[in-house]
Amino acid sequence: MPELPEVETTRRGIAPYLEGQRVSRVIVRDRRLRWPIPEDLDVRLSGQRIVSVARRAKYLLINAEVGTLISHLGMSGNLRLVDAGLPAAKHEHVDIELESGMALRYTDPRRFGAMLWSLDPLNHELLIRLGPEPLTELFDGERLFERSRGRLMAVKPFIMDNAVVVGVGNIYATEALFAAGIDPRREAKSISRARYMKLAIEIKRILIHAIERGGTTLKDFIGGDGQPGYFQQELFVYGRGHQPCKVCGTELREVKLGQRTSVYCPRCQT
Repeated sequence: MPELPEVETTRRGIAPYLEGQRVSRVIVRDRRLRWPIPEDLDVRLSGQRIVSVARRAKYLLINAEVGTLISHLGMSGNLRLVDAGLPAAKHEHVDIELESGMALRYTDPRRFGAMLWSLDPLNHELLIRLGPEPLTELFDGERLFERSRGRLMAVKPFIMDNAVVVGVGNIYATEALFAAGIDPRREAKSISRARYMKLAIEIKRILIHAIERGGTTLKDFIGGDGQPGYFQQELFVYGRGHQPCKVCGTELREVKLGQRTSVYCPRCQT
């Protein structure tokens, strides 16, 4: 599933081609996403100029003069620029055609993504209860420490809780805990303030680096320019269960936490 770096990579890839452009029409070939695409999306968006392309957590916000298209890539979706009128292949469900002659094309084989319309996106039911963005000053180790007090859940699902901080998905939570030397199985309440300070720093560092590397392509993800991400070449633990640790050589272990597979080093993470 595309995580925050992949969504931010997509945003940066498509924004220069969308911002300031006027939408000529919207072609919807299949409305059956996680939630049905609004029947009147073409009427609402066509003729409007796109003001900005923003991101909130894993949601892309395509802000028009009146209203916002909220898009989520789901498990296998991607948005990329193509020439308007390019014949659509299977699973290419939506084209937002621009007066420039380009089109923003949404592809989603599993149809777990979303394209919704809102006049007040930050107060939309999907976004209103989200925690702070991890790459802002609103997120730090002190917040992690305070929110973890009394929490019996393991630290990994704790930092993946969108009410605590948004956008720290399975890949980057696994890598950040390794970088901070924290066993993902430990109860959230048992982690000290100092270790949470270190963990917050590593979350920020890894997310920034992953964005610079274009995200992580494990199977389906491609950026807005049609290119894959390269951060997967630098993964220390995610997806490397039973392989030797790149730091100490110990065999990496796998465990299920919050219904997700987590890989960790029993020697480097305590």
